[in-house]
Amino acid sequence: MAKTPDEIMGQLEREDVQFLRLQFTDILGFIKNVEVPRSQFQKALDGELMFDGSSIEGFTRIEESDMLLKPDFSTFLIFPQFSAEESARGRVARLICDIAMPDHSPFEGDPRQVLRRLIDRASELGFELLCGPEPEFFIFERNAQGRPTTVTGDHAGYFDLAPIDKGERLRREITNALVDMGFDIEAAHHEVAPGQHEIDFKYSGALKTADNIATFKFVVKRVALEYGVHASFMPKPVAGLSGSGMHCHLSLFREGKNAFFDEQGEHQLSQTALHFIAGLLEHAPGMVAVTNPLVNSYKRLVPGFEAPTNIAWSTSNRSALVRVPARRGSGTRAELRMPDPSCNPYLALTVMLAAGLDGIKQGLLPPPPVQRNIYKMTVRERRAHRVRNLPGDLSEAIGALENDEVIREALGEHVVEHFIAAKRAEWHAYSAVVHQWELDRYLDEV
Repeated sequence: MAKTPDEIMGQLEREDVQFLRLQFTDILGFIKNVEVPRSQFQKALDGELMFDGSSIEGFTRIEESDMLLKPDFSTFLIFPQFSAEESARGRVARLICDIAMPDHSPFEGDPRQVLRRLIDRASELGFELLCGPEPEFFIFERNAQGRPTTVTGDHAGYFDLAPIDKGERLRREITNALVDMGFDIEAAHHEVAPGQHEIDFKYSGALKTADNIATFKFVVKRVALEYGVHASFMPKPVAGLSGSGMHCHLSLFREGKNAFFDEQGEHQLSQTALHFIAGLLEHAPGMVAVTNPLVNSYKRLVPGFEAPTNIAWSTSNRSALVRVPARRGSGTRAELRMPDPSCNPYLALTVMLAAGLDGIKQGLLPPPPVQRNIYKMTVRERRAHRVRNLPGDLSEAIGALENDEVIREALGEHVVEHFIAAKRAEWHAYSAVVHQWELDRYLDEV
């Protein structure tokens, strides 16, 4: 339950908080914030603080730059003190904000409010989306100048222990900080690649999940900094090793019951679940630019590393785009395996929900589930299961987004226009660079 402004002000005073951080994200998902001292707390709580939106990626033109920060009081928390030096400077609290125009109307390019619109649309149909994300990340050493490297310092693998797992202590510190901030942590462990980790937190509603992902990434990086190392959510930082994904476990609830479960249905899945899965498959090409938004994202989506490259679903194998885990009843869910942690969580959850709702609206049904390794299927077998390929690079993904009216409408033209422009610029910049691979391959031969 959200605190009132008066209750928050009282807690700020009792806890001797010196700074209040007003947080939001730009269209690309980078966390932005304005930090105010105690003298400005009341103004901040009243939603009267303005900032220059023209300086934020994808927000406004310079001639219409003034924007308001409207705090969501349900997101209030006091950060743990990450270091003795920080403790001496005073405690810091946080409120996540919605962005408004000077007349207090919602700003259409605010990613958080884009997600709110889709949540409201689902609510009108009687549904609530719950999501449980599994964000992965790497811990790398820094060089003598303090710059990140790709040296990990450990050689551990999946579920390994110390002393092989050099990140065990740091992972516990991150977990403790998250627990102090109210996270319900379910598991923390070493992942497949050296230096790779995963910390899972409990599922929640779509908006809270997006808020939690943004907060999680900040805390991981902040604690790592105190240890003198670098935490990276880059999808594929090291060639030849597994990349970092952010599998999302999705379910719709209606009147407190899981709408995906039907004891009498095939695989004990309801028609709602099948329609939702079909929507995810139908719109996967159109939403992958949002769920996997970097040039580097598509170097993770390659065969051989349990990252999906094919548009198919399964109740067992992990090579499919959508997997339905074995649990049924209230735990029935669809695991979307393509997203990676570089995405803007608000926009990513928006497109997932839009795709699933469109499947329900159109009554789409998925092809038969693929219960074997897709990479080993013949062309005929793939055709029988209507298996398609995901876009192979960011440019192809942007083109698919441009052609998907359902995903475009869910994001809104403001977000689509600015997002595509930023991603096209990123692709063009990447394409113009001569990479080391090209020199190694061609310089001596041609």
